[in-house]
This record gives sequence, C-alpha cells and structure tokens, in this order.
Amino acid sequence: MTLTGPLREPAHRVSPKAVKLWLLEALIAFVIMVGGSWLVASWVGGSDWSWVPGWFATRPWVLPVGVAVLLTPFLVAEPFVRYAVHRWELSGDVVYARTGFLTREWVFVPVSRIQTVDKAQGWLERMLGLATLEIRTASHAGSSTIQGLDFHVAAGLAEQLAHRAEELRDDAT
Repeated sequence: MTLTGPLREPAHRVSPKAVKLWLLEALIAFVIMVGGSWLVASWVGGSDWSWVPGWFATRPWVLPVGVAVLLTPFLVAEPFVRYAVHRWELSGDVVYARTGFLTREWVFVPVSRIQTVDKAQGWLERMLGLATLEIRTASHAGSSTIQGLDFHVAAGLAEQLAHRAEELRDDAT
C-alpha cells in the first residue's frame, strides 16, 4: 500500500480548556525549575569552594535568571502549540490521534485490538473538567492516550470504544 499524499488531520480537537491545563502544568514546572536553580545558586554562592568560577560565586543570581530566560518561551508557547497539534478521531474501526509539542506522533489503534479503555483524571484535570483517555492494546507499543478531552467526551468515547471493541471481537470468533 502506498500513500499518495500527506496524512489528513484527525477530525476533532481536544477541549479548549486543555490550554489552561497545559499552561498550569508548564507554570508548575517553571516554578520548580527556577526555584530549584535559585536554591542551588544560593548554596553554591554561599560556599567557599575553589572549583566554583569567581564570576559565579559573586553573582549566583545568574543561574535562576538564566533558567527563567531559557524556560519562558516554552512556558508561553507550549500550551498553544499542543492545542493546535492535539487532535483525535474515531473513524470506522480505527482510533486516530495526533499529539506533540517538539515532535509529532500519529497513532492508529485498530478497535479490534483494544483490550481496555480507561479514563483518568489528575487533580488539575478534575479542577478543569478534563480527562485523559487511555487505550490499551496487546501491542508491544503499549497504550495510547488522548489528553485534554472534556470529561463527558472522554466518558462517552470510552463507552463507545468499549462497546465497539466488544462487537468486533465477537465478530472475529
């Protein structure tokens, strides 16, 4: 089988609330990284270690500022790029999903291969009314996930996939 053109995009976007989720997750990571670098800078700057460069020992604030400058573009851009990329579709007998930020991943899961379908919610997702759909198969690739779905969409899709997988499994025996 040969492809004659580029892959088309899956039909459905994730919930717009996913942008808030990814922004909150990026902000938490940003605070942890900048705070951690500030702690390291305070610890190194207050010591008399001979191996620490003199310019750094006298200006330890450079480390957290540098980390903040390097991470700020990711903090600002990641949620919006992920929202533009993350899409999903249940088409016939295949679940098609595309994800990514720095890299892109296209996943096709045959419904007949699905073993379990779960929906999961972290505390941030629960706060925003979102869920992650986890599709597990017997494949060596493991499970596939669709993040940033509205809770009711994820619940409906999980139920629909479970029923469809059961129907296809019954047809194959």
